[in-house]
Amino acid sequence: MLTTLHSSSTSDYSGAWRTLLAVVCLAVSSQLVGCIAHTQPDALFQLTPESAANRAMQSRLFETKDEAELLSASAAVLQDLGFQVEESVREVGFLRATKERSAREYGQDITRFIVFLLSTPLVFLQQPPIIMPVDLHQKIAAALVARPATPDATRQEVRVVFYRVVWKGEGSSGQHGIPPGEQRMEMLRDPVMYQTFFAKLSKAVFLEPFAL
Repeated sequence: MLTTLHSSSTSDYSGAWRTLLAVVCLAVSSQLVGCIAHTQPDALFQLTPESAANRAMQSRLFETKDEAELLSASAAVLQDLGFQVEESVREVGFLRATKERSAREYGQDITRFIVFLLSTPLVFLQQPPIIMPVDLHQKIAAALVARPATPDATRQEVRVVFYRVVWKGEGSSGQHGIPPGEQRMEMLRDPVMYQTFFAKLSKAVFLEPFAL
């Protein structure tokens, strides 16, 4: 184990710099592929009335000084959950992983069919029926930061944010076609997803996590 001594001012400066870089990485990572039409990526990380609850769900503390081990274990857990690590910046304890899945939902298909049936009388007005676009494809991403939570670095905080970009298929409304493409970005707030990740991470590093 290597021990490095720093002055208080240097330590504070280093901590602030790491935090700034981590925030920048989180903001940049939310731009998965091009620009999103209807949702600004920065909105995912803005403070809202739910921010405190979201942070509690997304974060855990671990009694360890080994930040590198936590980051490596986090990458392994995400891969076990089907993600592929696309970006890793060990200097700031950051990584981003993604996976692609179908976004088709049974309820959307039913709604699309009902709207189509109800709009078929439009043919008598020389208008085509309405075809609602439905979600077809999604890219789910995880942005994770591991950093010291105490001045002596005996505790590490791991925070992970799951979010997704959803692409819709084409549709039509009257004579106007609705082209397919990227439609929205949204944070995933399923508590089970976060609980599963942290449960696997605690087993991977043999450490008991603590809530913030």
